[in-house]
Amino acid sequence: MSTVITPAQDVLESTPFTYVAVETGEVGASIQLNTVAEWTPVPVGANRAEGVVTGIAIQAGDEVDQGSTLYSVNMRPTVVAQGEVPAFRPIGADTEGADVAQLQSMLAARGHYSGPIDGKGGSGTVRAIKSWQKSTGVAQTGVVEIGDVIYVPALPTRVALDDELIFRGATVVGGEEAVQALPASPEFRVPVTEAQAVMMPTGTRIQIDSPDGSEWVAYAGEQAPEQDTGNIVVSLHGEDNVVICGSQCGQIPVSGSAILQSKVVTVEPVEGLVVPSAALVTSADGQTAVINEEGRRVPVVVLAAARGMSVVEGIEVGARVRIPGEGP
Repeated sequence: MSTVITPAQDVLESTPFTYVAVETGEVGASIQLNTVAEWTPVPVGANRAEGVVTGIAIQAGDEVDQGSTLYSVNMRPTVVAQGEVPAFRPIGADTEGADVAQLQSMLAARGHYSGPIDGKGGSGTVRAIKSWQKSTGVAQTGVVEIGDVIYVPALPTRVALDDELIFRGATVVGGEEAVQALPASPEFRVPVTEAQAVMMPTGTRIQIDSPDGSEWVAYAGEQAPEQDTGNIVVSLHGEDNVVICGSQCGQIPVSGSAILQSKVVTVEPVEGLVVPSAALVTSADGQTAVINEEGRRVPVVVLAAARGMSVVEGIEVGARVRIPGEGP
């Protein structure tokens, strides 16, 4: 009696491919990067009051309008108004000029003045000044002192106070560049490498984690080289020019910059029937297909592909397809 021993069949030769079932799912891809958010404040108004700052009425990034109180000096409020002429003198009876017209506009906006904006400090203007002074809790003298109003070019606007000059307990002597205007929104940008920049064409969606844990949505815009680093800076914008941070822009510090964790969606999520991308075959005429258990080609349309998986149309859920698609 003799026994013949033969070597086991090579697994790779015996199973050149396998089969997987088509399932429903989602395909998408993203990368984690940092977004930099930063304000670019511009000085727009100087303090003219003298004394000790006894109160701060606004937070950095707040939007102010005609007559909004900014801070108090010696318990006397300093408010903001719109105008091109800085405060340079007291305004009261018989005072005339463009600065008087600016004051009249502010008084009218606050509901204290209904006369003409003529730049003349007549009796109607004086009555309006006294009415306004009563509303702010100061003596009704009918004279607006030089430190009572800071004029800025445009209102409403977001502002910040220079916190190195204007803070509770600070001594001011007049002339401090106290008020800074902010744009409608901080600048948002993503510093990236050249390889990452390729993955972020214009319109790429970015989900930004805000400081309070909510989510802001932005989209990739222009790309520009970053000086001295060799990296690329991708600017961000909101959808349809909506402010990225909406009503929450006050979370971004006015000084310095904020680094925010972000998810860059390189492939938008698509739901549907999912197969491994390795199951796809392409014919000479460019038609894409999968191979079923009978060895037949089933034409499909690829809707999305990422991380080795594809969402397709043209095949039923549960069908089994060959992997790899190319093979004996």
